[in-house]
Amino acid sequence: MLGTASQVPTRHRNHNGYLLRWDGEGLLFDPGEGTQRQMLRAGVAAHDLHRICVTHFHGDHSLGLAGVIQRINLDRVPHPVAAHYPASGQHYFERLRYATAYRETARLVQEPVAEDGVLAETPAYRLEARRLSHPVESFGYRLVEPDGRRMLPAALRAHGIAGPDVGRLQRDGVLGGVTLDEVSEPRPGQRFAFVMDTRLCDGVFALADGCDLLVIESTFLDQDVQLAEDHGHLTAGQAATVARESGVRHLVLTHFSQRYTDPAEFERQARAAGFEGELTVAADLMRVPVPKRG
Repeated sequence: MLGTASQVPTRHRNHNGYLLRWDGEGLLFDPGEGTQRQMLRAGVAAHDLHRICVTHFHGDHSLGLAGVIQRINLDRVPHPVAAHYPASGQHYFERLRYATAYRETARLVQEPVAEDGVLAETPAYRLEARRLSHPVESFGYRLVEPDGRRMLPAALRAHGIAGPDVGRLQRDGVLGGVTLDEVSEPRPGQRFAFVMDTRLCDGVFALADGCDLLVIESTFLDQDVQLAEDHGHLTAGQAATVARESGVRHLVLTHFSQRYTDPAEFERQARAAGFEGELTVAADLMRVPVPKRG
């Protein structure tokens, strides 16, 4: 959690910024102003970044792009870095990318998002986008790990399969008349979603569905639900309701308005909405582990 404030930073909360470590890759979401310094404080190097995902072009979610992009080039990051952002904000991205003079040494691959769908597929995950409801065009992001299979030690022993033969069975699907299904069980891939500035809409639920970890904005408390609706945001109770109805295992609330001084109230209202899973009220520089597979 590089930053957890909303429109106005506070003494304790930087503008937005979130880094997800997924196997060997790092995905940076919504780098707001000050993200480069927060990366330094969190021990995150430019070399750790493989993708940058921007939900929308409001300053608290994107003004840090200029510094982050220049740092990627200053440190000569050797691998390509993909940048995903709403296509309607192409001119904002270009302005931020070339806000000042610098020497380009790294490969930044611009991949604007124009519609719902799959943005990228790797052996480790599928990256998807869904449109949200905000005064400017906004997209949320979702990572889905491919489904796999979990080997069952007792079943392997019963069939006398051990050592390199386990690998052969996994690779070929059958070994000496024993099928993979007989000695393993399905292992659903893990799921992560990142949902920022939005009202309740179909996209929010599509992103959150079955997630192991959901990072979601809860700018307002429930008593200010009309303000949330007017400005295109969620309340703590609404975010928790999404998580409850979508089967989320670990809910992370963030993007808090500076008008509130008691973070515990967000947790109280989320619990009052009936969410019973693991719950975190985000704070700057906090590390939240993706839950182990169920």
